[in-house]
Amino acid sequence: MADNARAKRLADLIREVVAQKLQRGIKDPRLGTHVTITDTRVTGDLREATVFYTVYGDDEERKAATAGLESAKGILRSEVGKAAGVKFTPTLTFVMDALPDTARNIEDLLDRARQSDEKVREASAGAAYAGEADPYRKPGEDDETEAVEADETDDTAK
Repeated sequence: MADNARAKRLADLIREVVAQKLQRGIKDPRLGTHVTITDTRVTGDLREATVFYTVYGDDEERKAATAGLESAKGILRSEVGKAAGVKFTPTLTFVMDALPDTARNIEDLLDRARQSDEKVREASAGAAYAGEADPYRKPGEDDETEAVEADETDDTAK
């Protein structure tokens, strides 16, 4: 079993080789310039590599890019084998990265929170406090209150 540092170095190398080959070496029009390699992970035994990618475009372009990557998998694996120089070249699995969708979802949630905060701010614009402006006791007030309460208890005891 390989150590984690070696797996990390191999993952970085695979990411670079695949990205360069997609940019310069593969002439598939389905891949074009809108495929971005975002991350690569290699198993501990260095036998399998998962390559995460994003495609900027609509659903048709995403499907076409997925098909293009599957058809270019052999070429990309052989390029990785040449560059890595390892005994066994890892098999490549391409997975669509959910990062852009997640980021879009988070942005939508933040927009809704901002709108909700604005509604609350507008509703509380002319509002006043239910009690006094400062409902907390001050250190000097405690002594006066205790003295008044002590006088009242003395009067009731008589």
